[in-house]
Amino acid sequence: MRFLRRSLTGVFLLSVTLAILAWAGSLVNGAVQVRMGQEPRSFPQRERVLAVNVATLTPQTIIPEMTAFGELLSQRHLDLRSATGGIVQEVSDALIDGGTVSEGQLLLRIDPTDAEAALNRVRADLQDAEAELRDADRALILAEDELTAAEEQSALRDQALTRAQDLAERGVGTAAAVETAEFTASSAQAAVLTRRQAVASAQARIDQATTSLARQQINLSEAERDLADTEIYAPFDGQLSNVTVSLGGRVTANELFAQLVDPTQLEVSFRVSTSQYARLLDARGQLAQAPLRVALDVAGLDLTAAGQITRESAAVASGQTGRLLFATLDSAVGFRAGDFVTVRIDEPALENVALVPATAVAADETVLLIGEENRLSVGQVELLRRQGDDVIVSLGDFAGRQIVAERSPLLGAGIKVDPIAPPGTETVAAAPEMIVLDPERRARLVTFVTEGRMPDEVKTRILGQLEQDEILSETVERLESRMGS
Repeated sequence: MRFLRRSLTGVFLLSVTLAILAWAGSLVNGAVQVRMGQEPRSFPQRERVLAVNVATLTPQTIIPEMTAFGELLSQRHLDLRSATGGIVQEVSDALIDGGTVSEGQLLLRIDPTDAEAALNRVRADLQDAEAELRDADRALILAEDELTAAEEQSALRDQALTRAQDLAERGVGTAAAVETAEFTASSAQAAVLTRRQAVASAQARIDQATTSLARQQINLSEAERDLADTEIYAPFDGQLSNVTVSLGGRVTANELFAQLVDPTQLEVSFRVSTSQYARLLDARGQLAQAPLRVALDVAGLDLTAAGQITRESAAVASGQTGRLLFATLDSAVGFRAGDFVTVRIDEPALENVALVPATAVAADETVLLIGEENRLSVGQVELLRRQGDDVIVSLGDFAGRQIVAERSPLLGAGIKVDPIAPPGTETVAAAPEMIVLDPERRARLVTFVTEGRMPDEVKTRILGQLEQDEILSETVERLESRMGS
């Protein structure tokens, strides 16, 4: 009996368990069917708003700054060369790399022994030439005196011939006497010719002596110059570089032993493109004397100097482009020839333009304008100049408008943005919009908040706002977007 009772109890419990499981399955199946039969809840998509940095197209007058790179040169520099060769006998203490010399200072002296000996020989030759000229002058005087005497003798012989002929005509003289007188007169005329030749020879001797004297005087000046060339003096104030000579060394003629540079008269040479060069021309097509500044970064400290463009190269070198310009510097304290510097040139001023970041302008010279409801639109501008990380653009009809300062592929026409003004820009925040809710709308919002899955402190805060007469429109829009209505 006990076994039967226990068996029946087990069967009863199993039946109850199966009934409960069937009932639970029926409930779950019904709930699933009801859920699947309902329309899905749809939540409206919120518009994505992107935060962007903005810049304002403020009309202004800007002086563009052209940037180039150049090299400093000295307007006065000289290669010091020895005009004559020899052993260096004396060297100035300033004849070292970086040494400072003044105009007229003795730099070095070459052993003058050979030059002095040559000068003495030339002086002796000059004395011989002067003596020869004096002898030629005296010989000419004697030849002229002899010519005068010969002419007088010839005149006397002619008179004797005339008397002999006269006596012969009167029958007093003889024919032999006449012939003798004629022979004597002919000899006297020959003597006159001989003396004339002697005078001509004396005159030629004088000419030769004069030429020889002039030649020796030239040799004397050359010898004196060779002696003077053994001493080399500084032609102007400056500093020395590339010194290669020392005391006791030997130099050859025309050997370069140092370079003299004037560090106070510096100029800068720099190359610009053809388009940049065109912007530096005036109305007549001539290169404008535009002001400029040069800068040299030395361990974080910039050395600067002001100057002015003075000239341009006459031709473009082979393999080069653009134009090579030169400018003088007013004061170049701390600069040295050979420094590589940055050159900034002031161009003619541009009016009614704006300076904006380069990231605000696309490759097609368009900008994104911020319009009504902070939505973007595309505007066309003209890119005039690039100034480092900024650009200068013409305003057109967009004066005073705000543009996106940093464009990205996510931005385009029609997109709503949240403008972020640059630091330091004073903006006046718009007053929050408040609205009045009708009772039905307020009750619906209170029910959603009360039944919603929110932290208790958030519910308390929102419910406190809903009890007010006016509530922020932003809060109402946010709650209704979550309700799906």
